[in-house]
Amino acid sequence: MGPTVHSPQEPGLPAPAPSEAAAVSNLGRLAVTIDRLRRQIQEAQRAAEGRALIEVAKGILIERLQCGLAGAAQQLELLAEQAGVTQLELAAEIINQAAQDRISEATREFLDSARAAAEAEAAEAAEVAVRLRSAENGMVEAPDAQAVAASLLEHALKPLGATNVAVWTVGSDGSLTLAASAGFSAVEADRWRYVPPGVNTPARSALVERQAVWIRSLEDVGLPSIGMTLTPDGGRVTVPAGTGGRIMGVLEIGWPGPVGPQPPQVHKQVEALAELCSHVLERPVEPGGGAGQAELIGLAEALPDAALVLQPHLDADGRLTDFRITHANPHFVDPAGRPKGAVTGSLLLEAYPLAADEGGLFSVVENVHATGEPFKAENMTLTALVDDVPLPSLASVSITRHGDGVLLIWRLQDEITRLASLLQHAQRLGRIGGFEENTLSGEITWNRQLYDLYGMKPGESPIPLERLADHAHPDDAVLIGRFLRTLLHHRRPASTAFRLQRSDGMARHIRVVAEPVLSPDGRLLAVRGAYQDVSSQHWTEVALAATRDQLAHTEQQAAERNRLALQLQQAIMPPSRGPMEAFDLNIAVRYRPAEKEHLVGGDWYDAVVLPSKQILLSVGDVAGHGIEAATGMVVLRNALRGLAATGAGPGQLLTWLNMVAHHLTENVTATAICGLYDPETGVLRWARGGHLPPILIRGDEVAELDLIGGVLLGALSEVTYEESRIQLVPGDTLLMYTDGLIERRDRSLQHSQQQLLRTAGHPAASLEHRLDHMLTHSNSDTDDDTCLVGIQLIAPGAS
Repeated sequence: MGPTVHSPQEPGLPAPAPSEAAAVSNLGRLAVTIDRLRRQIQEAQRAAEGRALIEVAKGILIERLQCGLAGAAQQLELLAEQAGVTQLELAAEIINQAAQDRISEATREFLDSARAAAEAEAAEAAEVAVRLRSAENGMVEAPDAQAVAASLLEHALKPLGATNVAVWTVGSDGSLTLAASAGFSAVEADRWRYVPPGVNTPARSALVERQAVWIRSLEDVGLPSIGMTLTPDGGRVTVPAGTGGRIMGVLEIGWPGPVGPQPPQVHKQVEALAELCSHVLERPVEPGGGAGQAELIGLAEALPDAALVLQPHLDADGRLTDFRITHANPHFVDPAGRPKGAVTGSLLLEAYPLAADEGGLFSVVENVHATGEPFKAENMTLTALVDDVPLPSLASVSITRHGDGVLLIWRLQDEITRLASLLQHAQRLGRIGGFEENTLSGEITWNRQLYDLYGMKPGESPIPLERLADHAHPDDAVLIGRFLRTLLHHRRPASTAFRLQRSDGMARHIRVVAEPVLSPDGRLLAVRGAYQDVSSQHWTEVALAATRDQLAHTEQQAAERNRLALQLQQAIMPPSRGPMEAFDLNIAVRYRPAEKEHLVGGDWYDAVVLPSKQILLSVGDVAGHGIEAATGMVVLRNALRGLAATGAGPGQLLTWLNMVAHHLTENVTATAICGLYDPETGVLRWARGGHLPPILIRGDEVAELDLIGGVLLGALSEVTYEESRIQLVPGDTLLMYTDGLIERRDRSLQHSQQQLLRTAGHPAASLEHRLDHMLTHSNSDTDDDTCLVGIQLIAPGAS
């Protein structure tokens, strides 16, 4: 019998059964065998890759030394022995010297930085060349894009600590398609097979910036990308991959954790790998040159605007340096006035050297060619040199990529001006005058017809829109105010008709139409529009209106009631009143009636000097609309005037006014503010009955007065109203208003009050201009009538 072998066993555990022990032993032997075979396969792969590099190096030596294969092998062995490196490392260096490509640059920088380093670092530097050339060899021999990604990861990226890689192709619309990946699961790759244009990802950042983008951690930037759920804190670098200035794809490399700053040598390695991807990237290539060039020229010939066909111009290293103008269509108009033959065949920067300015035409063309994303601008400055003098021209520009070529289309504003001249006769016959106001510079432009409509001579100062009411019939001030508010505050197109009072005494019926010009961020840049003389049309309509049948009796009665209510309201409170000075106060009032006659309400304002030399200031709002609200307003307004003659304070006056509303009227309720200003002390006493508090403007500060108690007038039979006082100082402005100034259907009252405070703080040359600005830019949308009273304490010595 042979010797007995005892396997080790932990104390206290039963010995495994003979069959189980045999199974464990066999499984261990199988694992060892698999590991040994895997190492042998990897060594065989590395040996094969090394042999491929060595064979390429031998071929270079055969060509350079004019020797045979055996001589090249002997030279390689001898040189490696003399240099103290392996034949594989020497082969990589020979290939770098011969290729002089991006890989050569990367390895040369790495080797240069390592020459003064320790021997281990120098060995690592030499290994970089081997890794990159092995990756190149593996990518060339790879049967598909997926194998390319696997070769990249295995040979070049794993030594850098990376665990995954993705290769994206770029569509003409800026979309990204996953061409290949390694280190990700099949499910994850399928989820990210397509990224629509406009979705911000790390890969798109490299496409937009056209340079490598290093991201310490995906969590830091919050950008979605492939594999983000597995390594949310992983680092990334994305590098555009392309040749000749044209980006064909993006290489994205991922690490399992955050990535710190990398040395320049690593940056060079990554860029070299991206260039390798651009040569072997499997994606549909758009045709360029040949039939594609002829097709692009045909497209340019069919366009109605000036068009240039551009082709990329590359240097000896294949880098984009300029674009050659290969064709100009028959409609081409040069900004410098040169014929198209003078620019066709030349380089873009030779024909237009000032296009190289930062953000200029060349950079835009370069970006379109690189990314494929089209560009369009309505007003772009094109600058040409005429006798060494820059000549700028505004143009409408469109740039698109077709295959490898670029189509540049422009229409100079001079052309637009010539086309616009064809409209001048039509404007003259239609008695139409055009204008444009630049809200940033204040510059106003009128055409000749508009000067004729106003009866003014060309060269006189044009009249700005905000002063339009000064040249119109006083009864049209409300219509003009609504027109300006819609146009300048709401920034929407608007139109209105008014009676123009010319300086020569003639009156004309004019219709004005205007629209705002807004920047991309919503700022008002300018206002454009036209005036038309519609006097003939107006008198024709008047003549026709005189022959119409009268309205039905009920409609006529309702219209009469609304008319009487409006007349009653306007008789007491005209829309505006000239400034009033009382002692040291400057007082101005504004009233804006309801937009629809049947909504005529009961808002009122009052400012009067009392026998006691105090000044009564009040605003109020009677609930409801129509003749009842208007008559109730008259009762309360006149009652307050009479009660104020007693010399009582504002709190007592509102107590008595509440009794009038409750007992002496038919169900009238109202809100009101009553104020008494004493010129001798500068103290304003005030009380409120359910009304919004006044606004005080002192210097640069704008705030509401503290709210005091006071219920609605007429709601209860006996009410006591609180009274407050404020000491005014020279320069103070106090504003009292009714809720028609701020009411909105879609906003809270608090939000509207905050908006009003911002509007009230807008700089104004005078109290009148401040009130006009507040009416124009008020934020209300309920069509209710509005009262606004402004009180300004005049500074000593001010006029």
